[in-house]
Amino acid sequence: MSVLDNFRDWKEFLGDRVEQAKQAGMESETMQNVAYQIGGYLAEQVDPKNDQERLLKQLWDAGDQQQQQALASLMVKLVQDPNNADRGI
Repeated sequence: MSVLDNFRDWKEFLGDRVEQAKQAGMESETMQNVAYQIGGYLAEQVDPKNDQERLLKQLWDAGDQQQQQALASLMVKLVQDPNNADRGI
């Protein structure tokens, strides 16, 4: 099963990558730019596998570049918040 099949697994995977980037000294702005690039790739190249991913893709597609960057930034922030790990988000 791919991490894209289950949104909780995807969040955990993304959270691990963000934590690794922080430990490697990557700046927050750089992480957000990378998240934006990944978001664009996922929106263009990967079919959503669940309801949460379909919603994210719809939001991504509806937004302009600034809004997409904000969405990517929010995803990074979401996975950094330990309170979200236990929720069914």
